[in-house]
Amino acid sequence: MRNFVSTTAVALATVVFLSVAPASAAKTDKSEIYRLLELFGDVFERVRADYVEETSEEELVEAAIQGMLQSLDPHSSYLNKKTFKDMRVQTKGEFGGLGIEVTMEGGYVKVVSPIDDTPAFRAGIEPGDLITHLDGKPVQGLTLSEAVEKMRGKVGTDIVLTVRRKDVQPLTITITRDKIRIRSVRARAEGDVGYLRITNFSEQTKSGVAKSITKLREEIGDDIRGFVLDLRNNPGGLLDQAVSVSDAFLERGEIVSTRGREADNAQRFHARPGDLASGLPVVVLINGGSASASEIVAGALQDHKRAIIVGTRSFGKGSVQTIIPLGASGAMKLTTQRYYTPSGRSIQAKGIDPDIVIEQSKVEPLRSGPRRKESDLRRSLKGEEEKAKEEASGAASDEKKEGEAEKKPERPFDYQLVRALDLIRGISLYRSQAVN
Repeated sequence: MRNFVSTTAVALATVVFLSVAPASAAKTDKSEIYRLLELFGDVFERVRADYVEETSEEELVEAAIQGMLQSLDPHSSYLNKKTFKDMRVQTKGEFGGLGIEVTMEGGYVKVVSPIDDTPAFRAGIEPGDLITHLDGKPVQGLTLSEAVEKMRGKVGTDIVLTVRRKDVQPLTITITRDKIRIRSVRARAEGDVGYLRITNFSEQTKSGVAKSITKLREEIGDDIRGFVLDLRNNPGGLLDQAVSVSDAFLERGEIVSTRGREADNAQRFHARPGDLASGLPVVVLINGGSASASEIVAGALQDHKRAIIVGTRSFGKGSVQTIIPLGASGAMKLTTQRYYTPSGRSIQAKGIDPDIVIEQSKVEPLRSGPRRKESDLRRSLKGEEEKAKEEASGAASDEKKEGEAEKKPERPFDYQLVRALDLIRGISLYRSQAVN
Protein backbone atom coordinates (compact mmCIF):
# COMPACT_ATOMS: atom_id res chain seq x y z
CA MET A 1 0.00 0.00 0.00
CA ARG A 2 1.20 3.51 -0.80
CA ASN A 3 0.26 6.83 0.80
CA PHE A 4 -0.82 9.58 -1.55
CA VAL A 5 -1.79 13.19 -1.05
CA SER A 6 -2.86 13.95 -4.63
CA THR A 7 -5.94 15.91 -5.66
CA THR A 8 -7.46 12.96 -7.51
CA ALA A 9 -7.56 11.06 -4.24
CA VAL A 10 -10.55 9.04 -3.03
CA ALA A 11 -12.18 8.19 0.28
CA LEU A 12 -14.24 5.39 1.79
CA ALA A 13 -15.93 5.11 5.17
CA THR A 14 -15.76 1.78 6.94
CA VAL A 15 -17.95 0.21 9.63
CA VAL A 16 -16.02 -0.45 12.85
CA PHE A 17 -17.32 -2.68 15.63
CA LEU A 18 -16.00 -1.90 19.11
CA SER A 19 -15.20 -4.87 21.31
CA VAL A 20 -16.61 -3.02 24.32
CA ALA A 21 -20.11 -2.74 22.77
CA PRO A 22 -22.85 -4.84 24.34
CA ALA A 23 -23.54 -8.15 22.60
CA SER A 24 -27.14 -7.18 21.88
CA ALA A 25 -26.05 -3.91 20.17
CA ALA A 26 -23.52 -5.75 18.03
CA LYS A 27 -26.16 -8.31 17.03
CA THR A 28 -28.60 -5.52 16.09
CA ASP A 29 -25.94 -3.75 14.00
CA LYS A 30 -25.08 -6.94 12.15
CA SER A 31 -28.76 -7.70 11.53
CA GLU A 32 -29.20 -4.22 9.99
CA ILE A 33 -26.15 -4.73 7.76
CA TYR A 34 -27.50 -8.07 6.56
CA ARG A 35 -30.85 -6.44 5.81
CA LEU A 36 -29.18 -3.70 3.75
CA LEU A 37 -27.04 -6.22 1.87
CA GLU A 38 -30.19 -8.20 1.09
CA LEU A 39 -31.76 -5.00 -0.24
CA PHE A 40 -28.72 -4.45 -2.46
CA GLY A 41 -28.98 -8.02 -3.73
CA ASP A 42 -32.66 -7.58 -4.58
CA VAL A 43 -32.00 -4.38 -6.53
CA PHE A 44 -29.03 -5.97 -8.29
CA GLU A 45 -31.12 -8.97 -9.43
CA ARG A 46 -34.02 -6.79 -10.58
CA VAL A 47 -31.74 -4.54 -12.67
CA ARG A 48 -29.88 -7.50 -14.13
CA ALA A 49 -33.14 -9.21 -15.11
CA ASP A 50 -35.45 -6.35 -16.14
CA TYR A 51 -33.31 -3.40 -17.31
CA VAL A 52 -34.14 -2.39 -20.89
CA GLU A 53 -30.65 -3.30 -22.12
CA GLU A 54 -28.54 -6.26 -21.08
CA THR A 55 -25.82 -5.26 -18.59
CA SER A 56 -23.04 -7.45 -17.26
CA GLU A 57 -22.76 -8.30 -13.59
CA GLU A 58 -19.25 -6.81 -13.51
CA GLU A 59 -20.47 -3.46 -14.83
CA LEU A 60 -23.27 -3.33 -12.26
CA VAL A 61 -21.02 -4.16 -9.30
CA GLU A 62 -18.32 -1.68 -10.37
CA ALA A 63 -20.97 1.04 -10.83
CA ALA A 64 -22.35 0.30 -7.35
CA ILE A 65 -18.88 0.54 -5.79
CA GLN A 66 -18.19 3.73 -7.71
CA GLY A 67 -21.45 5.27 -6.55
CA MET A 68 -20.76 4.35 -2.92
CA LEU A 69 -17.31 5.93 -2.99
CA GLN A 70 -18.32 9.06 -4.86
CA SER A 71 -21.14 9.74 -2.42
CA LEU A 72 -18.54 10.29 0.31
CA ASP A 73 -16.45 13.15 -1.11
CA PRO A 74 -15.70 14.76 -4.47
CA HIS A 75 -12.44 12.83 -4.90
CA SER A 76 -13.68 9.30 -4.28
CA SER A 77 -13.47 6.68 -6.98
CA TYR A 78 -12.91 3.03 -7.72
CA LEU A 79 -9.88 2.12 -9.84
CA ASN A 80 -10.53 -0.72 -12.26
CA LYS A 81 -7.60 -2.76 -13.57
CA LYS A 82 -6.74 -0.33 -16.37
CA THR A 83 -7.08 2.81 -14.25
CA PHE A 84 -5.00 1.24 -11.48
CA LYS A 85 -2.26 0.39 -13.96
CA ASP A 86 -2.30 3.93 -15.38
CA MET A 87 -2.05 5.38 -11.87
CA ARG A 88 1.01 3.29 -11.06
CA VAL A 89 2.65 4.40 -14.31
CA GLN A 90 1.82 8.03 -13.55
CA THR A 91 3.56 8.01 -10.17
CA LYS A 92 6.72 6.87 -11.93
CA GLY A 93 6.62 10.04 -14.03
CA GLU A 94 5.26 8.95 -17.43
CA PHE A 95 1.74 8.44 -18.74
CA GLY A 96 -0.47 9.16 -21.73
CA GLY A 97 -3.04 11.95 -21.96
CA LEU A 98 -3.44 15.72 -21.97
CA GLY A 99 -1.39 16.62 -18.90
CA ILE A 100 -3.91 17.97 -16.38
CA GLU A 101 -4.68 17.12 -12.76
CA VAL A 102 -8.45 17.16 -12.22
CA THR A 103 -11.20 16.65 -9.67
CA MET A 104 -15.02 16.88 -9.79
CA GLU A 105 -17.06 19.91 -8.77
CA GLY A 106 -20.77 20.43 -9.34
CA GLY A 107 -20.89 17.62 -11.86
CA TYR A 108 -18.12 19.13 -13.99
CA VAL A 109 -14.44 18.24 -14.30
CA LYS A 110 -12.45 20.92 -12.49
CA VAL A 111 -8.83 21.56 -13.40
CA VAL A 112 -6.58 21.67 -10.36
CA SER A 113 -3.58 22.50 -12.52
CA PRO A 114 -2.05 21.81 -15.92
CA ILE A 115 1.31 20.06 -15.85
CA ASP A 116 4.26 22.01 -17.23
CA ASP A 117 5.20 21.45 -20.89
CA THR A 118 2.21 19.24 -21.72
CA PRO A 119 -0.49 19.65 -24.40
CA ALA A 120 -2.96 21.09 -21.88
CA PHE A 121 -0.37 23.57 -20.58
CA ARG A 122 0.53 24.72 -24.10
CA ALA A 123 -3.16 25.03 -25.04
CA GLY A 124 -3.71 27.53 -22.23
CA ILE A 125 -5.71 25.41 -19.76
CA GLU A 126 -5.68 27.18 -16.38
CA PRO A 127 -6.23 26.15 -12.73
CA GLY A 128 -9.91 26.47 -11.81
CA ASP A 129 -11.20 25.85 -15.35
CA LEU A 130 -14.40 23.79 -15.47
CA ILE A 131 -14.58 21.31 -18.35
CA THR A 132 -18.25 21.05 -19.30
CA HIS A 133 -18.10 19.09 -22.58
CA LEU A 134 -15.75 16.56 -24.19
CA ASP A 135 -15.99 16.46 -27.97
CA GLY A 136 -19.32 18.25 -27.69
CA LYS A 137 -20.83 15.76 -25.24
CA PRO A 138 -21.70 16.94 -21.70
CA VAL A 139 -19.53 15.85 -18.80
CA GLN A 140 -22.42 15.85 -16.33
CA GLY A 141 -23.50 12.32 -15.54
CA LEU A 142 -19.98 10.91 -15.91
CA THR A 143 -17.84 9.79 -13.00
CA LEU A 144 -14.38 11.30 -12.66
CA SER A 145 -12.81 8.04 -13.84
CA GLU A 146 -15.07 7.94 -16.91
CA ALA A 147 -14.25 11.55 -17.80
CA VAL A 148 -10.51 10.93 -17.38
CA GLU A 149 -10.80 7.80 -19.54
CA LYS A 150 -12.45 9.81 -22.35
CA MET A 151 -9.71 12.44 -22.21
CA ARG A 152 -7.09 9.77 -22.69
CA GLY A 153 -6.54 8.17 -26.05
CA LYS A 154 -4.12 7.37 -28.82
CA VAL A 155 -1.14 9.73 -29.10
CA GLY A 156 -1.65 12.23 -31.92
CA THR A 157 -5.46 12.26 -31.78
CA ASP A 158 -7.43 15.41 -30.97
CA ILE A 159 -10.05 16.12 -28.34
CA VAL A 160 -12.21 19.24 -28.11
CA LEU A 161 -12.79 20.62 -24.61
CA THR A 162 -15.51 23.12 -23.77
CA VAL A 163 -14.20 25.15 -20.85
CA ARG A 164 -16.00 27.51 -18.51
CA ARG A 165 -13.70 30.11 -16.98
CA LYS A 166 -14.49 32.87 -14.51
CA ASP A 167 -15.56 36.15 -16.16
CA VAL A 168 -15.01 34.70 -19.65
CA GLN A 169 -17.39 33.32 -22.26
CA PRO A 170 -17.22 29.51 -22.67
CA LEU A 171 -14.08 28.51 -24.56
CA THR A 172 -13.64 25.75 -27.13
CA ILE A 173 -10.10 24.37 -26.98
CA THR A 174 -8.73 21.63 -29.23
CA ILE A 175 -5.85 19.64 -27.71
CA THR A 176 -3.76 16.93 -29.36
CA ARG A 177 -3.04 13.99 -27.07
CA ASP A 178 0.59 13.16 -26.44
CA LYS A 179 2.80 10.95 -24.30
CA ILE A 180 3.21 12.80 -21.04
CA ARG A 181 6.68 12.57 -19.59
CA ILE A 182 6.98 14.51 -16.39
CA ARG A 183 10.26 15.88 -15.17
CA SER A 184 9.35 16.34 -11.55
CA VAL A 185 12.12 18.87 -10.90
CA ARG A 186 13.51 21.58 -13.14
CA ALA A 187 16.24 23.98 -12.08
CA ARG A 188 18.17 26.94 -13.40
CA ALA A 189 20.32 29.79 -12.16
CA GLU A 190 18.59 33.17 -11.96
CA GLY A 191 21.73 35.25 -11.68
CA ASP A 192 22.99 34.64 -8.14
CA VAL A 193 19.82 32.77 -7.01
CA GLY A 194 19.01 29.09 -7.51
CA TYR A 195 15.52 28.41 -8.91
CA LEU A 196 13.86 25.01 -8.46
CA ARG A 197 10.47 24.21 -10.00
CA ILE A 198 8.67 21.07 -8.73
CA THR A 199 5.77 20.12 -11.02
CA ASN A 200 4.51 17.18 -8.92
CA PHE A 201 5.71 14.80 -6.23
CA SER A 202 6.58 11.54 -7.97
CA GLU A 203 9.19 8.88 -7.23
CA GLN A 204 11.81 11.08 -8.95
CA THR A 205 11.33 14.20 -6.79
CA LYS A 206 13.63 13.56 -3.83
CA SER A 207 16.66 12.71 -5.95
CA GLY A 208 15.82 15.50 -8.42
CA VAL A 209 15.86 18.17 -5.72
CA ALA A 210 19.17 16.93 -4.25
CA LYS A 211 20.87 16.81 -7.67
CA SER A 212 19.51 20.24 -8.66
CA ILE A 213 20.72 21.94 -5.48
CA THR A 214 24.19 20.44 -5.89
CA LYS A 215 24.34 21.50 -9.55
CA LEU A 216 23.14 25.06 -8.81
CA ARG A 217 25.69 25.52 -6.01
CA GLU A 218 28.47 24.42 -8.38
CA GLU A 219 27.20 26.63 -11.22
CA ILE A 220 26.68 29.82 -9.19
CA GLY A 221 29.56 29.25 -6.79
CA ASP A 222 30.24 31.18 -3.61
CA ASP A 223 28.10 34.12 -4.80
CA ILE A 224 24.87 32.16 -4.41
CA ARG A 225 22.32 34.16 -2.39
CA GLY A 226 19.59 31.58 -1.80
CA PHE A 227 16.90 29.44 -3.43
CA VAL A 228 13.41 29.93 -4.81
CA LEU A 229 11.24 26.81 -4.57
CA ASP A 230 8.37 27.11 -7.06
CA LEU A 231 5.34 24.98 -6.09
CA ARG A 232 2.78 26.92 -8.11
CA ASN A 233 0.22 24.70 -9.88
CA ASN A 234 1.76 21.63 -8.23
CA PRO A 235 -1.20 19.31 -7.53
CA GLY A 236 0.58 17.01 -5.07
CA GLY A 237 1.64 13.38 -5.22
CA LEU A 238 3.45 11.02 -2.87
CA LEU A 239 3.54 11.76 0.85
CA ASP A 240 7.05 10.38 1.39
CA GLN A 241 8.40 12.66 -1.34
CA ALA A 242 6.81 15.74 0.26
CA VAL A 243 8.46 14.77 3.56
CA SER A 244 11.84 14.30 1.84
CA VAL A 245 11.69 17.68 0.08
CA SER A 246 10.83 19.42 3.37
CA ASP A 247 13.68 17.54 5.08
CA ALA A 248 16.10 18.82 2.45
CA PHE A 249 15.78 22.33 3.91
CA LEU A 250 15.35 21.52 7.61
CA GLU A 251 17.87 20.49 10.26
CA ARG A 252 15.40 19.24 12.86
CA GLY A 253 11.80 19.26 14.00
CA GLU A 254 8.49 17.82 12.90
CA ILE A 255 7.59 18.04 9.22
CA VAL A 256 4.00 16.78 9.25
CA SER A 257 1.71 14.60 11.34
CA THR A 258 -1.14 12.44 10.13
CA ARG A 259 -4.13 11.37 12.22
CA GLY A 260 -6.99 9.04 11.41
CA ARG A 261 -10.04 7.73 13.27
CA GLU A 262 -7.92 5.72 15.67
CA ALA A 263 -5.46 7.61 17.87
CA ASP A 264 -3.05 4.67 17.71
CA ASN A 265 -2.66 5.15 13.94
CA ALA A 266 -1.27 8.68 14.20
CA GLN A 267 2.13 9.22 12.56
CA ARG A 268 4.72 11.95 12.92
CA PHE A 269 7.48 12.62 10.42
CA HIS A 270 10.63 14.43 11.58
CA ALA A 271 13.54 16.06 9.80
CA ARG A 272 17.02 14.61 10.01
CA PRO A 273 20.16 16.74 10.40
CA GLY A 274 21.45 18.17 7.13
CA ASP A 275 20.18 21.27 5.31
CA LEU A 276 21.10 20.98 1.62
CA ALA A 277 20.75 24.75 1.29
CA SER A 278 23.23 25.32 4.18
CA GLY A 279 20.99 27.90 5.83
CA LEU A 280 20.74 30.16 2.77
CA PRO A 281 17.45 32.09 2.42
CA VAL A 282 14.56 30.19 0.83
CA VAL A 283 11.38 31.61 -0.74
CA VAL A 284 8.50 29.26 -1.63
CA LEU A 285 6.05 30.29 -4.37
CA ILE A 286 2.45 28.97 -4.10
CA ASN A 287 -0.93 29.71 -5.67
CA GLY A 288 -4.43 28.26 -5.91
CA GLY A 289 -3.10 25.32 -7.91
CA SER A 290 -0.68 24.26 -5.15
CA ALA A 291 -2.35 21.33 -3.44
CA SER A 292 -1.81 18.50 -1.00
CA ALA A 293 1.88 17.48 -0.97
CA SER A 294 2.79 21.05 -2.02
CA GLU A 295 0.92 22.34 1.01
CA ILE A 296 2.78 19.92 3.29
CA VAL A 297 6.12 21.39 2.14
CA ALA A 298 4.94 25.01 2.30
CA GLY A 299 3.35 24.48 5.73
CA ALA A 300 6.41 22.80 7.21
CA LEU A 301 8.87 25.43 6.00
CA GLN A 302 6.51 28.22 7.04
CA ASP A 303 5.93 26.89 10.57
CA HIS A 304 9.67 26.40 11.13
CA LYS A 305 10.30 29.91 9.73
CA ARG A 306 12.77 28.30 7.34
CA ALA A 307 11.23 29.93 4.27
CA ILE A 308 9.08 32.90 3.35
CA ILE A 309 5.91 31.82 1.54
CA VAL A 310 5.00 34.13 -1.35
CA GLY A 311 2.07 34.19 -3.77
CA THR A 312 -1.62 33.48 -3.18
CA ARG A 313 -3.58 31.06 -0.96
CA SER A 314 -3.14 27.38 -1.83
CA PHE A 315 -5.83 24.85 -2.81
CA GLY A 316 -6.65 23.47 0.65
CA LYS A 317 -6.50 19.68 0.43
CA GLY A 318 -5.42 18.26 3.77
CA SER A 319 -6.12 14.54 3.56
CA VAL A 320 -3.93 11.50 2.97
CA GLN A 321 -4.94 8.50 0.88
CA THR A 322 -3.76 4.89 0.98
CA ILE A 323 -3.84 2.67 -2.10
CA ILE A 324 -5.67 -0.55 -1.28
CA PRO A 325 -5.35 -3.25 -3.97
CA LEU A 326 -8.48 -5.35 -4.53
CA GLY A 327 -6.86 -8.44 -6.00
CA ALA A 328 -7.37 -8.87 -9.73
CA SER A 329 -10.26 -6.38 -9.72
CA GLY A 330 -8.19 -3.20 -9.37
CA ALA A 331 -7.85 -0.98 -6.31
CA MET A 332 -9.31 1.93 -4.44
CA LYS A 333 -7.77 4.98 -2.81
CA LEU A 334 -8.95 5.19 0.76
CA THR A 335 -8.80 8.42 2.73
CA THR A 336 -7.31 7.18 5.97
CA GLN A 337 -5.97 10.32 7.64
CA ARG A 338 -5.84 14.09 7.73
CA TYR A 339 -2.46 15.78 7.87
CA TYR A 340 -1.37 18.63 10.12
CA THR A 341 1.48 21.10 9.82
CA PRO A 342 4.10 21.22 12.61
CA SER A 343 2.10 23.86 14.51
CA GLY A 344 -0.98 21.63 14.46
CA ARG A 345 -2.84 23.37 11.62
CA SER A 346 -5.22 21.40 9.45
CA ILE A 347 -5.40 23.12 6.07
CA GLN A 348 -8.37 21.07 4.81
CA ALA A 349 -10.63 23.44 2.84
CA LYS A 350 -8.52 26.38 4.14
CA GLY A 351 -5.19 26.24 2.36
CA ILE A 352 -1.86 27.83 3.23
CA ASP A 353 -1.91 31.63 3.48
CA PRO A 354 1.33 33.12 2.15
CA ASP A 355 3.47 35.34 4.37
CA ILE A 356 3.50 37.90 1.57
CA VAL A 357 0.51 38.00 -0.79
CA ILE A 358 1.58 38.71 -4.36
CA GLU A 359 -0.88 38.32 -7.21
CA GLN A 360 0.45 37.45 -10.62
CA SER A 361 0.55 40.74 -12.53
CA LYS A 362 1.69 42.44 -15.68
CA VAL A 363 4.06 45.35 -15.18
CA GLU A 364 4.34 48.12 -17.72
CA PRO A 365 6.82 51.00 -17.49
CA LEU A 366 5.33 54.48 -17.08
CA ARG A 367 6.03 56.66 -20.09
CA SER A 368 7.26 60.10 -19.08
CA GLY A 369 7.95 62.98 -21.43
CA PRO A 370 11.47 63.75 -22.63
CA ARG A 371 13.68 65.37 -20.03
CA ARG A 372 16.94 67.23 -20.47
CA LYS A 373 20.04 65.60 -19.06
CA GLU A 374 23.54 66.90 -18.36
CA SER A 375 24.75 65.31 -21.59
CA ASP A 376 22.23 67.42 -23.56
CA LEU A 377 23.75 70.71 -22.42
CA ARG A 378 26.03 72.52 -24.86
CA ARG A 379 29.75 72.08 -24.15
CA SER A 380 29.03 69.64 -21.27
CA LEU A 381 32.01 67.63 -20.07
CA LYS A 382 32.11 64.10 -21.38
CA GLY A 383 32.11 61.24 -18.91
CA GLU A 384 35.29 59.22 -18.53
CA GLU A 385 33.73 56.06 -20.00
CA GLU A 386 32.38 57.92 -23.02
CA LYS A 387 35.74 59.57 -23.58
CA ALA A 388 37.53 56.24 -23.43
CA LYS A 389 35.14 54.76 -25.99
CA GLU A 390 35.75 57.61 -28.42
CA GLU A 391 39.48 57.10 -28.11
CA ALA A 392 39.18 53.38 -28.86
CA SER A 393 40.15 52.64 -32.44
CA GLY A 394 37.47 51.49 -34.96
CA ALA A 395 33.72 51.46 -34.65
CA ALA A 396 31.95 48.30 -33.54
CA SER A 397 30.39 46.42 -36.42
CA ASP A 398 26.61 45.98 -36.35
CA GLU A 399 26.94 42.65 -38.10
CA LYS A 400 26.81 39.50 -36.04
CA LYS A 401 30.20 37.88 -35.60
CA GLU A 402 30.70 34.61 -37.39
CA GLY A 403 29.86 31.69 -35.12
CA GLU A 404 28.05 33.88 -32.59
CA ALA A 405 25.25 31.92 -30.96
CA GLU A 406 21.63 32.88 -31.56
CA LYS A 407 19.90 34.46 -28.59
CA LYS A 408 17.50 32.18 -26.77
CA PRO A 409 13.87 33.32 -26.78
CA GLU A 410 13.02 35.21 -23.63
CA ARG A 411 10.71 33.57 -21.09
CA PRO A 412 7.39 35.29 -20.35
CA PHE A 413 7.64 37.89 -17.60
CA ASP A 414 6.87 36.29 -14.24
CA TYR A 415 6.04 39.00 -11.71
CA GLN A 416 5.78 36.66 -8.72
CA LEU A 417 9.16 35.11 -9.47
CA VAL A 418 10.78 38.52 -9.90
CA ARG A 419 9.48 39.58 -6.48
CA ALA A 420 10.73 36.32 -4.96
CA LEU A 421 14.22 36.86 -6.40
CA ASP A 422 14.27 40.43 -5.07
CA LEU A 423 13.25 39.12 -1.65
CA ILE A 424 16.08 36.55 -1.61
CA ARG A 425 18.64 39.19 -2.55
CA GLY A 426 17.27 41.61 0.04
CA ILE A 427 17.50 39.04 2.85
CA SER A 428 21.01 38.08 1.78
CA LEU A 429 22.11 41.72 1.71
CA TYR A 430 20.61 42.37 5.15
CA ARG A 431 22.35 39.29 6.61
CA SER A 432 25.73 40.31 5.18
CA GLN A 433 25.40 43.85 6.57
CA ALA A 434 24.33 42.50 9.97
CA VAL A 435 27.44 40.32 10.12
CA ASN A 436 29.70 43.20 9.15
